[in-house]
Amino acid sequence: MDNSCCFFLRTCKNLHACTQDKRDKSNVENFIIDGKKGETVSRLPGTVNGEQIVIQNCQDSNIYIFDHIATVSVDDCINCNIFLGPIKSSVFIRDCKQCRVAVACQQFRTRDCFQVDTFLLCGTQPIIESSSRMKFACFSFNYKELEQQFKSSGLSIFNNNWSNIHDFTPVPEEDVNFSYIPPESTLSDFVPVPEGAEFESLQLSPDPNASLVPQTWGRRRKLSDESCLVVFFNDGSSAERAIRLIHSLKAKNPQCVLVQSKEILMEPDDSRRVFESESYITAVQGGPVIGLEFNCDGCVSLCQAAVVELMAGTTGLVFVSQSAEAAEKQVEAFYNFADMQMGI
Repeated sequence: MDNSCCFFLRTCKNLHACTQDKRDKSNVENFIIDGKKGETVSRLPGTVNGEQIVIQNCQDSNIYIFDHIATVSVDDCINCNIFLGPIKSSVFIRDCKQCRVAVACQQFRTRDCFQVDTFLLCGTQPIIESSSRMKFACFSFNYKELEQQFKSSGLSIFNNNWSNIHDFTPVPEEDVNFSYIPPESTLSDFVPVPEGAEFESLQLSPDPNASLVPQTWGRRRKLSDESCLVVFFNDGSSAERAIRLIHSLKAKNPQCVLVQSKEILMEPDDSRRVFESESYITAVQGGPVIGLEFNCDGCVSLCQAAVVELMAGTTGLVFVSQSAEAAEKQVEAFYNFADMQMGI
């Protein structure tokens, strides 16, 4: 039996044990969505509450899980729209065809799938196997409880490897197994936002500008040869400042795109290697740092000006590349280190 089969058996077995242990408190049907045809099925915040979910044998259906989840398996689904709230561990999609999926997870894997479009946040490298015509984009959504659900799942909105796909079964000299959804497309073009009184209090928003997860360009071809590295050091407000900088640059300079972001821990020796300076040794010991790579013509000067404006009147410490030449080395050094730390 291969590892994939073992994973499936463990998932089902653990789900059964979990639901049996909680049979007095929870309805097993909350955790198993099976055989739906042309239906809309939803789970609202608090109804899953970090348990496991199984979705299987569904067709022409809309499935929405607006809660945090332990793990998810999706099997043998055809032409379904599936939204999955933050997943602490893994989502495994198998034998599915012509589906649209939105998901935030730590691990993502597909096997024997065809034409599945995914808006993804993934804390590790996404994996596809024996799958073709797969398309990917950055997770782009928000609702009232989503931020707290991310925290409950232990996911960082800044650690998103949605475009760094590893294909276990590539086709030699062809590029047919996966591609990227055009950046102008939005999640609502693929997965419809549910309507009705039960969803009103959630304040659902597919607007990329309102997305909890920063919208990254990923591994699409960069629009410019000039990038800039900006690193926020943890002082209790670093995440808020990073988000404000992202929104400010996008509003004032739409051509400036966020290529990638990472939130990682650094040791003093790591700081010396990455920044080639002693100036940040104390700062990195305060907790995780947030690194952002921006890209556009004139990117370094735009980032420098935006950071000066952002940090006016504050005492926080921020690293910003001083030149395009230095930025090229700094971006490579920081993200190579980040990928090593995260095992990517």
